[in-house]
Amino acid sequence: MTSQIPPLPLVPGRGLSGRTALVTGSTSGIGLGVARALAAAGANVVLNGFGDAAEITHLCATLEAETGVTVGFSGADMRKPEEIAAMIAEADARIAPIDILVNNAGIQYVSPIESFPLDKWDEIIAINLTAVFHATRAVVGRMKERRWGRIINTGSAHALVASPFKSAYVAAKHGVMGLTKVVALETAEFGVTCNSICPGYVWTPLVEKQIADQCKVHGKSRDEVIRDILLAPQPTRRFVTVEEVGAIAVFLASDGAQSITGTSISVDGGWIAR
Repeated sequence: MTSQIPPLPLVPGRGLSGRTALVTGSTSGIGLGVARALAAAGANVVLNGFGDAAEITHLCATLEAETGVTVGFSGADMRKPEEIAAMIAEADARIAPIDILVNNAGIQYVSPIESFPLDKWDEIIAINLTAVFHATRAVVGRMKERRWGRIINTGSAHALVASPFKSAYVAAKHGVMGLTKVVALETAEFGVTCNSICPGYVWTPLVEKQIADQCKVHGKSRDEVIRDILLAPQPTRRFVTVEEVGAIAVFLASDGAQSITGTSISVDGGWIAR
């Protein structure tokens, strides 16, 4: 009679206890939602991003009190490879080696390609794509040595389909999807997975600002902009929430997802089903 192997937990609960996660671009929006979810699942978390120093200190203390995990912060500029490397080295020294890397930092700019500012192209590619390479390069060797690791990239519906006037963003996110597949193949035999979460429009402060801008540009009301512009591609006609994205990140970091690698999970209300 063969011995029975206990099934892996598909809902991890506090199943990430003892793990350490770094989430780039996590002082607000999707990144903060993912960081909160990982901390609630038991992982120590290193936040990264810009913002008021006192507010960030309060955020770290609050998250620690809510979850009982260790929460650190790095203000590393994701445009600068040396700061990315220093952030990861400091996290390794002060907390523990990074087990879960969430490459989330990103910016957006909208313009026809013939008038797209060159500096905006360079900045978007640097933060949205090149930083993913540098952060992954810095952690993946030790993950392979320990034979366990999770790399989760924040893609976008625009990693899979295109929209006009977003040349840099679409190019960067398509690049992230390609890089995801390469890293997954290189780490497949080492207990390391690499996947992308591809949200549609998520309700964040950044989107809130876009609504106000779109109202001015199109002469539409807030409700019209939300209905006719932002949510038009999403058949559900609702925004994705940061909590939904966070829950998927926790699953991808769990043992239940150890055979999921090199793929994208769309969280877009049916956008790419069209």
